[in-house]
Amino acid sequence: MTEEPVKESPGTPRSPNPGTMEKSPKSEVVVTMVPLVSEVQLMAATGGAELSCYRCIIPFAVVILITGVVVTAVAYSFNSHGSIISILGLVLLSSGLFLLASSALCWKVRQRSKKGKRRESQTVLVANQRSLFA
Repeated sequence: MTEEPVKESPGTPRSPNPGTMEKSPKSEVVVTMVPLVSEVQLMAATGGAELSCYRCIIPFAVVILITGVVVTAVAYSFNSHGSIISILGLVLLSSGLFLLASSALCWKVRQRSKKGKRRESQTVLVANQRSLFA
């Protein structure tokens, strides 16, 4: 089997260090190549899903919130105020609430930006329509 040289695609960023060199126990040098990924490549690979982070956070936030409620309820049912389990329950509860709040905030910001883009495109359409009929 012949080895073909690795061809770089034109849009890929180049790293200053092409790879790291390690010595194996057999006195062989192993070169590990670490590819760099640009934002455009990430967007193409994920289909733009990196912009919908708030939708991905919601299920994890709900699970953490439910876990926090259960752990806190169990801790306080045994009257173990200030113990590690009650602190863990309160931390889970507060982090679940924080994730839900941040997800709602991101959703609200995204809706406002969509509304602004929609308003801009309607303004352009109305201006174009007036120039056509004038």
